Amino acid sequence: MDEMILKLFLVALIGGLIGVEREYHTGIGLRTMMLICLGSTLFTIYSGIFAVGEGDPRRIATAIVTGVGFLGAGMIWRYRNSVVGLTTAAAVWLAAALGMGIGLGQYLAVIVAAALVLVVRLTLAGAGFA
Repeated sequence: MDEMILKLFLVALIGGLIGVEREYHTGIGLRTMMLICLGSTLFTIYSGIFAVGEGDPRRIATAIVTGVGFLGAGMIWRYRNSVVGLTTAAAVWLAAALGMGIGLGQYLAVIVAAALVLVVRLTLAGAGFA
């Protein structure tokens, strides 16, 4: 039970960091990223619990990826002669992946991936590639 609480706090922190970065650049994202991260963590944890015996936890992972892809697709819009929302959609997809990693206990991989995302986003945004 203690590890589950650690996972929930870690996912709130990681989802919040990704969300703050998106919020700063687009004005949307903090709550969305936190909720997606948290939801994917909980579904991943539950998949391990439900899969006792003959169950297959990979089925829930597949459903998470599909569902989050659907959410991300709704964030992509064509506006005049350009497409907007791709970075936000990718961030949603990534938030789910980070949440799944936390749910699986892959803390180091998630922390390194989140740090890399923030470095890339902040570096490129500072160079004019928002």
